Amino acid sequence: MRRREFIEGAALLAAASTGNLFRESLQARLTLDLSRTISRIPPNFMGLGYETSSVARPGLLSAKNPVYVQLCRTLGSSGTIRVGGNTSDYASYAASSQAFSSPETGTGSIVNEAVLRELGSFLEATGWSLIWGLNLGRGTVEGVVEEANAVRAATGPHLLAFEIGNEPDLFPHREMHRKKGYDYEDYLRDYRRFRDALFKNIPGIPLAGPDVANATSWISRFARDEGHNIKLLTHHYYREGQNPTSSIEKLLQPDPKLAPMLAELRAVSKSSGVPYRICETNSFSGGGKPGVSDRFASALWVLDFIYKLASAECDGVNMETGVNQLGFVSSYSPIGDDERGHYVAAPEFYGMLAFAYGAVGELVECRFGAENHNLEAYTTLKRDKRLCVTLINKEPALDTSVIIERTLPFEKGSVLRLSAPSLDSNAGVSFGGAMVKSDGTWRPVRAEKIQGADGKIIVRLPAASAAVLIMER
Repeated sequence: MRRREFIEGAALLAAASTGNLFRESLQARLTLDLSRTISRIPPNFMGLGYETSSVARPGLLSAKNPVYVQLCRTLGSSGTIRVGGNTSDYASYAASSQAFSSPETGTGSIVNEAVLRELGSFLEATGWSLIWGLNLGRGTVEGVVEEANAVRAATGPHLLAFEIGNEPDLFPHREMHRKKGYDYEDYLRDYRRFRDALFKNIPGIPLAGPDVANATSWISRFARDEGHNIKLLTHHYYREGQNPTSSIEKLLQPDPKLAPMLAELRAVSKSSGVPYRICETNSFSGGGKPGVSDRFASALWVLDFIYKLASAECDGVNMETGVNQLGFVSSYSPIGDDERGHYVAAPEFYGMLAFAYGAVGELVECRFGAENHNLEAYTTLKRDKRLCVTLINKEPALDTSVIIERTLPFEKGSVLRLSAPSLDSNAGVSFGGAMVKSDGTWRPVRAEKIQGADGKIIVRLPAASAAVLIMER
């Protein structure tokens, strides 16, 4: 028997012996092309998103909240916080008033100077940057200028950009902030009125927009009209509004609207020279679907989803977490919060962690022969010239043996696995054989050694799991 056939046969036998013999199995080939770069992943790509009402709760985003600080640092040393959401268009700043958190149907959240100082200390402790949403919906020009000055003073060098308004394409929906018929031209007039006041009072203020929910066509128009004045183009994305059909199966299947949206955003970004960011996103809007958004399936979904954004040359992503616009902690939150000062890594956090561990540097070309099964693969070259291959198996009952070809000069390395008892598990999730500790730290305890031969490496990939390979020369 030839050496190649022996290696492939041994790997398949090993996969069968460690899995359920009654499950289906598949052999798939992954071919790398390390000479072709798809995109470069910025250091601050990873991000979390918060409603203004969430940040208005004193003590949350603060250097005095060490577990929360560490959870963010576990995801990366230079991520991006985005504060905005529906409640930002009802909120106000009052320097010496008592901070107050309100859902969008309430009287409006109040952010004070103390909360902003805490936020500044949090950004300093984590090393993360900030995108802050200003109130275009119901705010005044004078109030927005005062708020922007206060945010800038409190956050200093960590301020990335201000957004003016949240999801303005939905302002006429149920006449929330504007009458029916409100369109892009109306929005642009409103935006420029606030923009001019900000430019006059805060020279050099960094801006982003238009922060739309669905109207991707607004992005190209805004890039044309305001591209010379902004740092970022911003857009939101959810699989759908949570409803009785929002299932694990739907979450893990491709969303037909995502690829066209990203293609359009990528094209606008390239033509305008302005990067774009998906600054508010998660599985199902409205706080997520309990029993779906808070299960292990969300970890596999988010790992694949974020890589899809990176593959489309997106500049970054902000996964929504914490108290939502309706006043409760969302099911999709990567960081669990019992609202009594205890914070934990939820299942989705582990998918983000797997991305953060492997996706630093250049995303390079790879071709995966998965026979139309729900399998994905992504490859990055790290700055220290290590090769990282992320394999994702979203099939619930299909074990796979992946033959990775053209790995030279990378011949040895290790595998860290993202796994849980089942797709609908909300406990027992681990990455690298380890769970995130109660202090927010994580360190892998189980890394399988792998060794290539003849420019080929074989890795088993059980159903409903992911694997991150780190290869060295």
